Amino acid sequence: MSSFSVAVGLGCDRGTPLATVRTAIEQALRQAGLQWGQVAVLATIDAKADEPAFLQLAEALARPLHFYPAEALARVPVPNPSATVLRFMGTPSVSEAAALLAAETDTGSLLVEKHRYRGSCGRNATVSLARVRAGAAHDTEHKERS
Repeated sequence: MSSFSVAVGLGCDRGTPLATVRTAIEQALRQAGLQWGQVAVLATIDAKADEPAFLQLAEALARPLHFYPAEALARVPVPNPSATVLRFMGTPSVSEAAALLAAETDTGSLLVEKHRYRGSCGRNATVSLARVRAGAAHDTEHKERS
């Protein structure tokens, strides 16, 4: 098993159930060969600060959940910008940019780019995973060894 920490960038349709968000994350973690224990931080756009599934997930995992303004997310170069996301959220990326900001790193550290999952509820969740920069605020692997 890899022993580094990851930041999870999150996006979703309004009102997406927690089960859908969890499944999206589980799929992304599995795709990257990672485990839940490596999740150090969750992040999204500030417009989702009241999204129940994100708040419930952060509480269940006992992990910090960071909210970034659209302007900050828009400044982050990402591999998969979206004109639709830009039109509705004011930034071309939510999950990728949020993961990179929380990981304090750049696109070279993206482990999973913009993984989308549509739950049985018909709502979508988007997840991106980024390796947390060594020595960054959420680098739990190096903090534990210091």
